[in-house]
Amino acid sequence: MAAHRTLREGFVAGVVGATSVAVWFFVVDLIAGRPLHTPSVLGEAVMNVFGPNRGEGPLEHVMLYTVFHYAAFFIVGIIAAALIQASEKEPSVLAGFLILFVAFEVGFYGLTVMLSKSILGSIAWYQIGAANLVAAFLMGRYLLHEHPGIVSRLDQALKDGEWGTR
Repeated sequence: MAAHRTLREGFVAGVVGATSVAVWFFVVDLIAGRPLHTPSVLGEAVMNVFGPNRGEGPLEHVMLYTVFHYAAFFIVGIIAAALIQASEKEPSVLAGFLILFVAFEVGFYGLTVMLSKSILGSIAWYQIGAANLVAAFLMGRYLLHEHPGIVSRLDQALKDGEWGTR
């Protein structure tokens, strides 16, 4: 039962995060007068990981990126849901999760800045960063809604300092 709940919550959190990023990019691209530009560029970058361009067009890039994007968010959502579920038995897991989250975010922004100078080209790193913050906020709100006691458990784990003694 717990595994099913973790998968369901992770899937929903992933959909929330991936969709919020997709909507963010769509609005930014629409304002710039280039609908679907960002997923096309990112899809092309993903495609380049698998080898040279074989004549795929923007539509294939958008479709590839969409599949990759949602799959990545499903994985992140499931990991987050599993860690939160584990924290119900062991609150110190939340302190580790908080540290992991901050490290991931810092690494993500660093990678985005590095890639913006080469692969990402016309996509500004701060656009990707803002989309990531929106996704993290909305996924967090969903998971907080599903686990209302999480804030008090984190507070207690940090106050007790038990995360540093094991």
